[in-house]
This record gives sequence, C-alpha cells and structure tokens, in this order.
Amino acid sequence: MAKLKVAGTWGGLIEVELENWTLQMLRDEVAKRSGLDPDSIKLIFAGKILKDDGDNTQTLAQLGIKENSKILSSRAAAPEEGKSILAEEERARRLSRVKAAATALSKRHADGSLPLPSEDYNIELEDQGGHTVQFGSETDQRAAMMGLMLHTKAKSLIEMEMYSDAVEVLAMAEESFLLCDPKILEMVDNIPMMEIDFVWCYFLLRDVKCLSDAGVRLVKARKGLERAHGKDLSRVRLLQSGQCPELALYLRLELLEGVVAYHTGQPDKALNALKSAHAKLLQLQVPDDLLSVVMGMGFEEKDAKRALRLNNQDIAASVDFLIEEKAKRAQRRKDNLQRQEEINEQKTYGVTPMNKAVNMQMLERLVSIGYVRDLAAESLRRSENDFQEALDALTNPEVNSKIQVFIESRKRKRQEQRVGITVDELVSMGFERGQATSALEGGGSREDIIQRLLSLPQPNPGVAGVASSSNNEAQESTSNQIDGGAEQEDAEMEDETAEENGNEGSTSGETDGGEERDEETELDFADEIAKVDALSAYDINVDKEIEAINEYLSMLDASQESV
Repeated sequence: MAKLKVAGTWGGLIEVELENWTLQMLRDEVAKRSGLDPDSIKLIFAGKILKDDGDNTQTLAQLGIKENSKILSSRAAAPEEGKSILAEEERARRLSRVKAAATALSKRHADGSLPLPSEDYNIELEDQGGHTVQFGSETDQRAAMMGLMLHTKAKSLIEMEMYSDAVEVLAMAEESFLLCDPKILEMVDNIPMMEIDFVWCYFLLRDVKCLSDAGVRLVKARKGLERAHGKDLSRVRLLQSGQCPELALYLRLELLEGVVAYHTGQPDKALNALKSAHAKLLQLQVPDDLLSVVMGMGFEEKDAKRALRLNNQDIAASVDFLIEEKAKRAQRRKDNLQRQEEINEQKTYGVTPMNKAVNMQMLERLVSIGYVRDLAAESLRRSENDFQEALDALTNPEVNSKIQVFIESRKRKRQEQRVGITVDELVSMGFERGQATSALEGGGSREDIIQRLLSLPQPNPGVAGVASSSNNEAQESTSNQIDGGAEQEDAEMEDETAEENGNEGSTSGETDGGEERDEETELDFADEIAKVDALSAYDINVDKEIEAINEYLSMLDASQESV
C-alpha cells in the first residue's frame, strides 16, 4: 500500500494500491471522506487536473502518481454557477504554466548557473538582512527557491482575490518544500506563514469543508512560528532590532484559530483567540494624526504606516526606521549593479563542464595571490571551481602554459566571430599571419581590419619576397605547433563558443538545453519577487481581519445571549 497526501476539500493521508486503484476509485474515497458528491470532486496533481481515460481503467501509477505524492482536491463548480469546461481547462493550463516557470527558474538560478542572455535578472535566496544564503545541498537550494517563488505567487493571487488559484499554487509550494531537509526549514518562518495563507484562503472562500485541514494547518503554523521566532518571540526581536513586524501575522493566526474553534463547537477557545486578535488589531491601527506627522516629513502613506506599525506608533523611531530603509534600498541598488557586473564578467569566462559559472569569491582569492584574472578564471572553470585543483594547475608550468595558449586562442576566435573574418582567411588573401593576427587584435570591423593591413608596408619582390614567404611559412609552422598543442583546448573552446552564440542568438524562448521557455510567466515571477523585501511577509492589510473579528465576536455574543 502507498500513502498519498491529500489537501483541499479534505486533508489527510489515504492508503491506496497504485497499480490497482483508478482515478475514479480515488475520487470516490476523497468524496466519501469530505462528504461531497464524487462528481463534484476535482483532483489536481503536479499542476494538472486529473482526467479519466475513456474506459476508466487507467491506474494511478499510469497517471504518474507515486508514494507520498501530493493530491489537491477541490470542489468543481456546478454548471449553474457559470463556469464552463473550457474556462476550467484554461485555468488548469495557466496554473501548469506557473509551476513550469517556477521549476525552470529554480533549476537555472539555484545551482550557480549563469542567467540566460535574455534574462536581465538573477534570483538568489536572501535572509532578512538581505544577505545571500545557501540552503544545504543543491537539491535543498532548488526546492527552497521554487517553494518561495510559488509562495510569493500565491500571495499575489490572494491580493487579487483569486483565492482558489492561490490554494492550488500554495499546494505546489508545499510540495516543493517537502523536498528540503526538514531541519533546515525549522529555522525559518516561511512554512508556518504558508500554512496560515492556506487557511486564510479557506476562510475567504467560506469553505467549511476544509475545517479539519484548517485546524491541522493552524497547529503546524503555531508550532513552526515558535521554533522560528523563539520563545516569547526572542529570535524575531533580535533579527528585527526590537521592532514588532510579526503582529499582523499573529493577528491573522489568532483570528483563524478563533474561527475554527467557533465552527468546531469550542466557544470559550474561540472567544479567547478572537479577543487576543482584537488586542493586536488595536496595536496595528495607526492614528491619523501620527500618520499625518510622518507623511508631512516627505514619506509615502504606505511607508509611513508600515514604520509606525513596526515601531509601536513611536514617531522618532519610525522616522529613523524610514531613513535606514531608504539607505538600505540605495545600498541594495548598488549591490545589484555590482552583482550584474559580476554576472557579465562571469559570462566572458564561459561555464564549467557541469554548466556552472566561475565562482567569483574563489577568483578573487586567486587574484589576490598574484595570478592574472583571465588565467585564474580559466583554471577555476576547468577545475569545476575546485580552488586547490585550480591552484595546482596554475603552479604547474606546463598546464599554466597550455591555459595561456587556450585563452589567447579563445580571444582570437571570439574576435573573429565579432568581425566576421578569420586569420586563415586573411592569410589566404596574401597577408602575413603575424600581421593578420595583430590586425584582428586591434579590433574594428572587417573592412577596418583589411584596410589596416593594406596600409602596412608590403615586402619587395625577389629575394626579400622569398624570405618573406619563408617567414610566413615559419610562422604558420609555429602557429600550427601551438594550435596542435592546444587542440583539445580549441575543440572545447569551440563547443563553448557555439553554445554561447546559440544562447545569444535565440529569440524563440529556448534555454541552452533547447527546452521551450515561457518567458512571459518567468518575467511575471521576476517582477513579483522584485517587489518583495524582508518585511513584506509581515506587512499585511488588516481590513478583512477587522470585519471578520467583529463578525465572529457578534456571533459569539448572540449565541451566549440565546443560552
């Protein structure tokens, strides 16, 4: 028996026989546990709606479902609700594009590979201080990046009030996070935040069928926040220099705990949770007079409100916070420009045999020792960024010499590609090889290079001509010896250059592996990520929370009066 993880209309584990169970059998089981009609259940796996084949004999294994696969169940809309089959299929395709784009971006940006030539952005994982972090292994890094990107997308969908879509994208994010080492994720609050967002969507959809799943998720969220934030919020206080960014987050958590308690027949627990949420709400409400004072100093309303909330309505602390944030943004822009310059430099060095960029930190170490930058970069590229192996190669005279020959050959061939003419072509026109090489190194267009060579003094006929011919042959012989000694390097360089040209010339949306790219969806991801900062997750608009708290407190009062 295999276990499947189900979320949505019903949440929990279901034991199935992958080789014997059909999709209809799974749908019947989910419907039975959620109390819904099987025909109203829609099952989603890997971002796609699962559909029966013609005779309903296709097994779960044949559909690609495996042990511990995550299945999202949702209630299909009735025909009278106005959703056509075509619209639902379009929605499924849109969500599938979201997952495919997140997968592609995390694959390209999490493992040290260079951005594609058509990408003017680079995605990296950062902590709340804005410092780049590495999550365990490459698998952990990729899974964490994909989960965070999908969670960011889900938050965007929540803001657009597309709650059903948000639930499905959150399920994709959850599936990605499951691939990470649990010990790594215990120290961050992204997972408990995601659990809260799940339940918030359930609440806004008014889907009482998700109550059992909501309760489980809220328990996980509270435990996760306690681990990440520390006892009595000690860790988050340290991270945020004594500020209170988490108030809105705990407000939403306690509101949802109160709602679940109310609907599960626990009025006392519901009342306590809602009263605690209401107290936090009062702390978050910014008086108009204080807001006007801060805005009068030249700050935008959104920024002023955030600062006052995070600093307990203290004007002086809020202004200091805003000035510090402005300085951080300026530094961030400077760092981004520097990182873009590094990426552009990395692209000139090519990629390692495993398609990774040259490690800039290791390159700086080698340069600080005294090695020429191009030479050190090429040694790192060949050694797959193994510092000791690269250093050994540089200190070996024979290997060092071969690398230098390769670098010069690469420079020459790149110049030949830029101007559209080679040294051999110039030699075939009658120019000496040494002069042709020098002319190419001087740069310019094809016409400039030929004109430069024509302006050089020509050899006299007769004996001098014979001598010149002999010199030319000697130069060709020497060049052939050098090229022959670096045959492997040239072949490697030609493959690399061809790959670079393929990427630079591609306008069809293909990756360097020839796979089709969804540039539009990928760019949407990049734009949404760019809007996020270290405090965005805590910066919650509480308008809907105000309505919900008042609504449920009123219902509790009414139920107590009736008793």
